Amino acid sequence: MRIACQACMHHCLLQEGQLGLCGARKRQGDKTISINYGKITSMALDPIEKKPLRMFHPGSLVLSVGSFGCNLSCPFCQNHEISMQRGGCTGALYLSPEELAAKALAYHRHSGNIGLAFTYNEPLIGWEYVRDSARLVKNYGMQNILVTNGSATLETLGQILPYIDAMNIDLKGFQESYYQRLGGDLDTVKSFIVHAAPACHVELTTLIVPGENDSEAEMEAEAKWIASAVGRHIPLHVTRFFPRYQMNDRAATEVAKVNRLADIACRHLAYVWTGNC
Repeated sequence: MRIACQACMHHCLLQEGQLGLCGARKRQGDKTISINYGKITSMALDPIEKKPLRMFHPGSLVLSVGSFGCNLSCPFCQNHEISMQRGGCTGALYLSPEELAAKALAYHRHSGNIGLAFTYNEPLIGWEYVRDSARLVKNYGMQNILVTNGSATLETLGQILPYIDAMNIDLKGFQESYYQRLGGDLDTVKSFIVHAAPACHVELTTLIVPGENDSEAEMEAEAKWIASAVGRHIPLHVTRFFPRYQMNDRAATEVAKVNRLADIACRHLAYVWTGNC
């Protein structure tokens, strides 16, 4: 008998020991577990603006960590070396939540680090580690940041939300057909945003990919929805695509196009920034 994983909208039906689509969760007995728990593939002390966050502790540094796996399959992923790993990642370093929180505290004392950012791959496929580490960081009086594709169930969101102070959520486009090509679901992300925004600081990012999600009508619809469903003061980052991974067949987005779409978003939103320009 198969059981359904509840971490994200895929609800993978798994037999004993079977991996889900994300490559980082598997069935163990009558539940699914994270196999990337504590397995760190990337770590850096980053400016918070790289998350990107522009209206949350600007000018600060945050200790950023990532693992492996993702529940989407974006052909332009800039971290595909870790996000597309399935079942493990050579060279990953194990850090317990206690060790990670202690490292964040040490950087706080020595470098002014404000806390932890869970990023690089999709953090919520390993939400248990996010929860356990973030809880300790909060006890130290520091901040927790989540950089996520928002493709998680509300049950998963509820597990980590009490410990998260800020999020940057990828809103990859505003057409269901586009999300399907990425292996995702637009309604799941919209629901995630609506439920996260009242509970913590939220900023959104849309990467503009030529020929995919770059129409003016789509940006108009996206910005209207953000303003009506969440509020016109939620920040939006409109960022420029560069050839990556499986999308080396096209040029980078024209800067003029990014600026034009940002101008359209400004009709409905108070805070819009361009990125990668």
